[in-house]
Amino acid sequence: MFILRYSTTSPFVRKVSVTIIECGLENQVERELTNPWAPETDLPATNPLGKVPALTLENEQVLFDSPVICEFLDSLSSLPRLFPENSKERWSALMQQALGDGMMEAAVGRLLESRRPAQEQSQAAITRYAAAVRRSLDHLDSNTQNTANGFNIGQLTIACALEYLDFRFPMENWRDGRPNLTKWHESVASRPSLQQTVPYDWSVRINGILSIPLVIDVKSPITSKRKLNLFIKAKQQLATKTH
Repeated sequence: MFILRYSTTSPFVRKVSVTIIECGLENQVERELTNPWAPETDLPATNPLGKVPALTLENEQVLFDSPVICEFLDSLSSLPRLFPENSKERWSALMQQALGDGMMEAAVGRLLESRRPAQEQSQAAITRYAAAVRRSLDHLDSNTQNTANGFNIGQLTIACALEYLDFRFPMENWRDGRPNLTKWHESVASRPSLQQTVPYDWSVRINGILSIPLVIDVKSPITSKRKLNLFIKAKQQLATKTH
């Protein structure tokens, strides 16, 4: 049994979670809910970077960084490979993965910068992050032929990136003016692996009781029902650990 340190909001964790489902490995991974920002977290003992996702193997070796974890999981699967073996297809998939990862990194960076005290924020950094995402979206809209067939690690990562934008920046609808990318996303959004791994916010306060408020943006294209199901699972897991 593997142990996955995860959070409910990280797009990189979601990428790993989607991979687990696509590879049919749900029964081989135990999930440990982790807040990497908590001062008392023991996460650095598992991952010196202090980040999720981190995957502990049965021999206690720890894998971190989503590309490494995803390729490891894919190597265990007998299902169609997410990482193509054919050289041309493989490099194309890895480039798409790099683009999707970069979009997520820029979106997370923008979010974190915007949460700093107003007097400490760098508008130049926020603008740079936003511009990187816009350019990537435009590139994808102009090159949807690269994502047209199948569902490999590149397409998986791009889907996670797009839905992270829905999650964190719903008022900046990335679909506007990008009909090709919108159509492609619609073609993959119904995959069970994406339906079952929707990100959501949570927080915990324990004063004799467990409180986990759920944040749902009704304007997001992601349905509240999907978020609610995942919230219930997380609440049950936390309740088990605290009682």
